[in-house]
Amino acid sequence: MILYLSLAPRTWWWLAPVAFAVLGLALHGCRFRQGAGRGFLFGLAFFLPQLSWLQDFLGADFGPWPWLALSVTMALYFAIAGGLSAAVQRLPCGPIWMAAVVIAAETPRMWVPFGGFPWGRIAFTQPEGIFLPLASLGGAPLVGFAAVLCGFGLSRLVLRMREIGWRFRRAILGPALTVVLPIVAGVGAVLSVDDGVGVGSRTVAVLQGNAPDRGLALLGERDSLRENHFAEFRRLIERVREGRVQKPDLVVWPETAVRIPADGDRLGELVNELGVPVLVGALERLSDGRNQNVAVVWEPGEGPGQRYAKQRLVPFGEYMPAREIARLVTPFADSGEDISPGTGSPAVLRLAETVVGASICYEVAYDQTGRDAVRAGAELLTVPTNNAWYGRSEMTYQQLAMARLRAVEHGRAVLVAATSGVSAIIRPDGTVTRASGQFTAETLIDTIPLRRDLTMADRLGPWVEHVLIAAATGAIAATLILWVRARSPERPASGILRRRGKVDTNYYDR
Repeated sequence: MILYLSLAPRTWWWLAPVAFAVLGLALHGCRFRQGAGRGFLFGLAFFLPQLSWLQDFLGADFGPWPWLALSVTMALYFAIAGGLSAAVQRLPCGPIWMAAVVIAAETPRMWVPFGGFPWGRIAFTQPEGIFLPLASLGGAPLVGFAAVLCGFGLSRLVLRMREIGWRFRRAILGPALTVVLPIVAGVGAVLSVDDGVGVGSRTVAVLQGNAPDRGLALLGERDSLRENHFAEFRRLIERVREGRVQKPDLVVWPETAVRIPADGDRLGELVNELGVPVLVGALERLSDGRNQNVAVVWEPGEGPGQRYAKQRLVPFGEYMPAREIARLVTPFADSGEDISPGTGSPAVLRLAETVVGASICYEVAYDQTGRDAVRAGAELLTVPTNNAWYGRSEMTYQQLAMARLRAVEHGRAVLVAATSGVSAIIRPDGTVTRASGQFTAETLIDTIPLRRDLTMADRLGPWVEHVLIAAATGAIAATLILWVRARSPERPASGILRRRGKVDTNYYDR
């Protein structure tokens, strides 16, 4: 529960290290099975309240089963992390290996089950605070590692001081360093975060037309959603014509705000009237009858041009995996068509002489989408999203926290365009300069910097994550070796470690 409280919309980022300090104390002296059990309870207390927005989405007809099933599945990853952390904690520098194990356990969550569910990564608790600048150096894995290491280090420091007395001795230096070094690294990483103009600037407009607060019943209200966005676009055109707001260089619409080709003529007329290109989120009907969730560049006088089709689809939302099982828990398993995923090149589009990267809704949770766009030349990033499904829940704030992390990670301004809020304009340092309310119709306008340089995180790519996985794997392997040796009566656990008093052989013989 403590870790959940560190999530947005609250700004209590410091509770994440506190949560892992509590977990570290709970794991002290545990065997693998005990650690797995306590890790599972820790994960369940985190995911159950965090994912409560699934109830807003699905409504009472489904009951609590989808929410409970997903929460339990995600908690199983914490069970694995808890068990392995309990195993490696007796190694020298135990907090380091424990933190590596926790972050390494997040990696399979991005792929399994059903293409992964990266919601609730530790880094997403840190859109503010001292660890956020580390995103520019090592992305989400490094931010999460620093927060977890600080917490586990704090628990080790408390345990050590309880053993030797509450006064300074050399024995506390190691644990103290595992608390202090992540904090110092975060403070020092501020120097790597650049909020400068770079290669120029653009005046941008982020459109939010509003939508009915109906959860899954929004399926029957799509016409209302579209009309709201056309109405807000007309209001923007009128305000520009009357000189009440500055004419933007480009406009960003939310995810699936229109249908293509059905709404093409209407949209084209309004784009021509405004006279600037629009990046519009649309549900596109392809010639072969399939549907795709796309971001399309609509140029004045030219019509639709470049497009990007969403590649990371939401299971049970945009497509139905395990349909036979789904029929057991939902009457809607056969009521809709699956969205077809996009394939191919990174999400990079050109409009208003600007290279724009797009991460459609759910994709902002994945590291690769934004990284590939920036490496392909994106000068700013956009996140078109439709959060009206989830009511007035915390889901939209959790997603906004991800976008803020991505801004720092890639050194780019990020434009979040949501159908019903929260839309936002975010600078490269993660600062939100404009934000909408929930279930309002409004357009955000601001001037943002364009950037082309790559952060260290973009240069390193997934290597930070790979190093942490390798560290966790090495620690687990070392623990297994010690366990095997401890069970062998003719071989000591480890001569060097035994002489240093670091290994309890009885612990490994369990």
